[in-house]
Amino acid sequence: MASLNRVFLIGRLTRDPDLRYLSSGTAVVTFGLATSRVYTAQSGEKKEDTCFVRIVSWGRQAEICNQYLKKGRLVFVEGRLQYRAWETPDGKKRSTLEVNANRVQFLERPAGQEVAGEPLKEMAGASYSGQNSQPAVDLGTEEPPKLDKKFEDEVPF
Repeated sequence: MASLNRVFLIGRLTRDPDLRYLSSGTAVVTFGLATSRVYTAQSGEKKEDTCFVRIVSWGRQAEICNQYLKKGRLVFVEGRLQYRAWETPDGKKRSTLEVNANRVQFLERPAGQEVAGEPLKEMAGASYSGQNSQPAVDLGTEEPPKLDKKFEDEVPF
């Protein structure tokens, strides 16, 4: 049986990131994300529906998020849903559904750094993918890779 657990979200932070370190030294950051959609009700009235999601990021990506993100900033998050359940010390059962982020990409510059046409040097490489924290490729600034001559005429599918 096939399965897929992939989430793509664009929204604004509802609070500043909260960075912690595990006893192993691994960084983990959590923050809230609000995503909204506008729709027209049957009455013709425009309505807005907002969904609040808890985001968790690990390793170097967590440290980068903590360094550059603040409440209200617009981000793109790619990850997977993760359900966790536990029991509190007083015996109450708790659970949460959260997004474990593989990639967090910043969609806005920090306030006061609006320079037309210039890349933001402080945030270069600030979008990270996966647990190995390799910088994500910005498709708008790099040329696509060149194919070998022997494959030029072949259909890729």
